Amino acid sequence: MALYLLYETASGYSLFEAHGLDQIGQDTEAVRSSISDMNRFGKVVKLTAFHPFESALDALNQCNSVSEGLMTDELRSFLELNLPKVKEAKKAKFSLGVSEPKIGSHILEETKIPCQSNEFVLEILRGVRLHFDRFLKDLKPGDIEKAQLGLGHSYSRAKVKFNVNRVDNMVIQAIFLLDTLDKDINSFSMRVREWYSWHFPELVKIVNDNYLYARVVKLVEDKSKLVDDSLPALTDILGDEDKAKEVIEAGKASMGQDLSAVDLINVQMFAQRVMDLSEYRKKLYEYLVTKMNDIAPNLASLIGEVVGARLISHAGSLTNLAKCPSSTLQILGAEKALFRALKTKGNTPKYGLIFHSSFIGRASARNKGRMARYLANKCSIASRIDCFADNNTTVFGEKLREQVEERLDFYDKGVAPRKNIDVMKSAIEITQNDDMNIDEAPTEASAKKSKKKKSNGEPMAEDKPTAATNGDASEGTKSEKKKEKRKLDAEVTKTVTNGDAEEDRTAKKKKKKKSKDEGEDLQATTTEKKKKKKKSRSEDDE
Repeated sequence: MALYLLYETASGYSLFEAHGLDQIGQDTEAVRSSISDMNRFGKVVKLTAFHPFESALDALNQCNSVSEGLMTDELRSFLELNLPKVKEAKKAKFSLGVSEPKIGSHILEETKIPCQSNEFVLEILRGVRLHFDRFLKDLKPGDIEKAQLGLGHSYSRAKVKFNVNRVDNMVIQAIFLLDTLDKDINSFSMRVREWYSWHFPELVKIVNDNYLYARVVKLVEDKSKLVDDSLPALTDILGDEDKAKEVIEAGKASMGQDLSAVDLINVQMFAQRVMDLSEYRKKLYEYLVTKMNDIAPNLASLIGEVVGARLISHAGSLTNLAKCPSSTLQILGAEKALFRALKTKGNTPKYGLIFHSSFIGRASARNKGRMARYLANKCSIASRIDCFADNNTTVFGEKLREQVEERLDFYDKGVAPRKNIDVMKSAIEITQNDDMNIDEAPTEASAKKSKKKKSNGEPMAEDKPTAATNGDASEGTKSEKKKEKRKLDAEVTKTVTNGDAEEDRTAKKKKKKKSKDEGEDLQATTTEKKKKKKKSRSEDDE
């Protein structure tokens, strides 16, 4: 059986034919030894056809289709022209060797050309790749490298520009930055507390919040300047007048040492930096919430924006998270504990990043593992809906959240939850109704526009024939129209009169029937009366 080889390059498609395979044999070791020698390899493999790409854009499109396992029209025509034809009833006397099994299966479905992809074919294609510049004689040195470099750059650029609105990389970067900001703000605020405590140690016990502490430090500056006049400013910061009075009284009787003006300036500058970082952290959190509502709205409404973003960042992307089964999603983030348990043959972890959800915290200690398994199941469903759905809706996430709440009630109180089929049917109905409402809005607007056009177009339609008609022709058309109207009116009156006559006839017939029925009823009553009289007479005679 003859063997043809399809080799895709950055410059075009090429087709090779392998001769004398019996001499080499099907052993891959023998193929490897023959590849390095071009004299021996050139006798076995020969170039039969080459189809160059028209442009760089064409090369990019062909590369994208090949990477996805799809056969383009150009590749199909190239194979049909250069390969022997396959009859429907008979088997093919040749086979096509390809590097990717996906494209081979697609070629077999479309063209009925038998394809194979194994170690033997891959070794021969490796030799073709090694000596490809010798098979094409018209190529200049460096042409293949330039084509490969340009195609590689354009292919990677196209992959990066996949979808601007649903880029989950921004969520990954935002959640990483949020975690680092939390650590930095905590460490910096502790440094501010320690630094300013040399001057005003009593303030640490009064103000517990880091951000409020930095604001108070920025306002107070020197404790000796604390007067009753600064009470309203302190109440604005702390939100409590009693605390503000306590700060003023503690400042008057403080045991801290005095600081120089330069030291106080540095402490104030550092406190201002901590305030700026905490304010930026709030803005970053709002940005993360908006991005999660755009990228994964169902996952965010089910488990929260922060936990959902952590799951996406740990998986690598939303697509990778959607590919994960619920058992993997359940222990995502607890890989060290899992492998330690497998190594020591201990108990495996029940939850990973999903533990930060409020549902597992609300569950009892006995039901935490069950709740984690159920919540991971619902999270995997929500991530798949977000990844593969065309329209962004939070309906499914809200319904899944209701299911988790019902499961919590079932574990605590024994209330039976709804079935998953019923919940999903209701969610699908809601989404369909929303789509119908969205579709009805533009149709109503178009109907209003058409009405306006008709109202504007009617007088124009009446004016056009008057302007077009002149002289006798206009009079003739008018008289013909009048005659047609008279005929129509006459036909209508005839039908009306005929209908009235038929109705009168039917009414008369009904009246006759009624009179006959009434006469028969009267006769029956008189006969019954006569019979009764006869019976009474006979009884009297007796």
